[in-house]
Amino acid sequence: MAFLANIIEGVAWIINSVLTIYLFIVIGGAIISWVNPDPYNNIVRFLRNTTEPVYFYVRKYIPFVHIGGIDLSPIVIILTVQFLKYAVVRNLSHLANILKSI
Repeated sequence: MAFLANIIEGVAWIINSVLTIYLFIVIGGAIISWVNPDPYNNIVRFLRNTTEPVYFYVRKYIPFVHIGGIDLSPIVIILTVQFLKYAVVRNLSHLANILKSI
């Protein structure tokens, strides 16, 4: 069972790492949106290309994310990522610990 526990723990670590990286991308994209960046800059294009599809999805299904000209979709994404880190990663780690004790 230790082999399966290690695999599950590795999957949890990878999911946690990907979610953390995406969290920083969303924060960077939100900070970039406060200024008027050069749209041809590669970093700006990367941030927009990785965040705008998710923002579009949030804006499509939650119509109140634009309040007074302020876009709240990055906050919704940050809260969702934090929830996934708490729910999915923690449960996978807990499952791995249970399997290790068997």
